[in-house]
Amino acid sequence: MPSRILLVRHGETEWSASGRHTGRTDIPLTEEGREMGRRLGDRLKREPWGGLPDAQIRTSPLLRARETCELAGFGARAVDCPDLLEWDYGQYEGRTGPDIRASDRPGWLIWRDGVPGGETLAEVSARVDRFIDWTAEHGGVPDPDTTTMHSADNDVVVFAHGHLLRILTARWLGLPPEYAQRLKLGPATLSVLTWEYGARAVELWNDGSHLA
Repeated sequence: MPSRILLVRHGETEWSASGRHTGRTDIPLTEEGREMGRRLGDRLKREPWGGLPDAQIRTSPLLRARETCELAGFGARAVDCPDLLEWDYGQYEGRTGPDIRASDRPGWLIWRDGVPGGETLAEVSARVDRFIDWTAEHGGVPDPDTTTMHSADNDVVVFAHGHLLRILTARWLGLPPEYAQRLKLGPATLSVLTWEYGARAVELWNDGSHLA
């Protein structure tokens, strides 16, 4: 089995359902969000995943990610990772894009214009780069002659947030963090980062088939 990083965005919250930027505000899942987490867990218990018994589990410390992790059945194995916290949106915390563009900054785009009083995109990118470096230290070595890794038991499952995971994926592919704008990601979806002939690749993206 190839070495993989499985990415799970947390389930629905009241703020995510209404499009409000949710950075460090620690709010719980809605009941729908909890059901999303349980359905994801049911999927990962079945083949080809088989419960991922040898995977390392890392989660954002924030409640919505932690709760999704627990409902999916991985809470007892999970380790909090501060580098997986969502983007700190500063003064735009809790606000929607349309509200910001109407009231503060016409044409505002977070990927280009950033957020006042919060993290820069470069700072978030530096955090995900650290996390990717950690996975390299704890994973196998890519074999350029195959699509797999030398070590078979080093999958990592990540429970985190929409913008953070999109930036992580862009950086996994060696792209600038701004590329994350092009990677839409729904709540409680499953994505898989892996290798293709020794190069970093995306095997699965934004898959919510377990939510249907």
